[in-house]
Amino acid sequence: MKLLKKVFALTMTLLLLVPSVSMAQTNSGPTAKTPAADLRATLSQLLSNHFVYQTISMTKTYDGAEDVEAVNEALERNANDLTKAIESIYGKEGAQQFEKIFDSQYENTPGLAEAVKNGDKEAAEQAKQQLNQEFPKELGNFLSEATGGNLPADTAEKVLRAHEQDVQDVFNAYVEGDYKKAYQSFRTGFDRMFDISKALSGAIVTQNKEQFNHTMVDTKAADLRSTLNQLASEHFALATLEMQKGYDQAEDYDFVTWAEDQQTDDFKAAIESIYGAEAADQFEKVWQKDHIAAQSRVVAATLQDNGDERKQAEERLKDFSQEFGMFLSQATEGKLPEDAAKETVWMHEEDVLMTFDHYVNGDYTSTYESFDKGFAFMYNVGETLSEAIVKQMPDTYKMMPSEMPDTGLGTSEQTGSTWIWVTFLSLALLSGGVLATRKRA
Repeated sequence: MKLLKKVFALTMTLLLLVPSVSMAQTNSGPTAKTPAADLRATLSQLLSNHFVYQTISMTKTYDGAEDVEAVNEALERNANDLTKAIESIYGKEGAQQFEKIFDSQYENTPGLAEAVKNGDKEAAEQAKQQLNQEFPKELGNFLSEATGGNLPADTAEKVLRAHEQDVQDVFNAYVEGDYKKAYQSFRTGFDRMFDISKALSGAIVTQNKEQFNHTMVDTKAADLRSTLNQLASEHFALATLEMQKGYDQAEDYDFVTWAEDQQTDDFKAAIESIYGAEAADQFEKVWQKDHIAAQSRVVAATLQDNGDERKQAEERLKDFSQEFGMFLSQATEGKLPEDAAKETVWMHEEDVLMTFDHYVNGDYTSTYESFDKGFAFMYNVGETLSEAIVKQMPDTYKMMPSEMPDTGLGTSEQTGSTWIWVTFLSLALLSGGVLATRKRA
């Protein structure tokens, strides 16, 4: 009941803060919320979450971690969400074909890690063959046929193979103990998923222009939304992973924090590109003071079973949510209301803490269910913050490309269901978020 009330309250807040899709389309000013941008965001969420689970599945399988079964269940759950997305476009038959192909991918991902762990070279080579050759070829052919040949099979296959290599680069570096390279590869692979979602959504929107109200995926406003989505969701993934690694006192803990520092630099650069160097410096000061360090203190206090210290660390996080919410509201000149901003930042912190506490308690199924919700919430954060910035600076974001971009993945004139974008938006909302403001990087 408490969760239901929370969701209801957030939903009502979102309705008050953010115009509906239909309203956004009739607005004469630029907007980050269009059917095309919604599709791009939903694909980004599903694909980036998929990448995170693939890499975690392999490393935890190799380590023999207690939560590996729950991670693999989460990977399968993500595959099911992707299948639903395919069904919304290509129907049940297409979804069944996709699911059959995809089953082998999420089964062979931990299978490869297990083979490497056991020193079974033959099994490892078989898994690599399936992941690097057969899977990309089969799915590439499926996508080409589904789009009537307008999505070239060789192009789709190349992209899928690059993605699989990203996952294995993370795993191989991890196995070798080169943790810096592992997290560099993680960031590279995570970033690639947003390139893929942009290209794929662009192809779908071009294929179904009327159903997406002739909106486009690559406007300046949509690009801003995607950038903030990427920064926010990667932050959540790294924050939850850092706290797990800290609690386990894992060897790669320092390198997760290194990755977080690198990402903070990216977030700072994004702030500077919008508001200038002074605001970027202010962001960094707020970000580091009661945020990064406080999360580490939560872990330390938990390890020491020190309730008072844990409470103090959480108070620091609450202070951060107040200060950072104020910063965002002031930066957007009130386009993002201060109270809503503070509440949203604290909700994000609660997601991180809840995911961590489930992990500490050994409730791994709840850990990754909580992770899914917290990860999805960051996309709503990115949406609302980008919309506030676009409304604040309409002249900066008013320019739109004169034609749809060449996605490099091909297009099609075949017509799809009128409700394609509605289905994708529903998936985004059901997978867990509401409201938005954003926080971290």
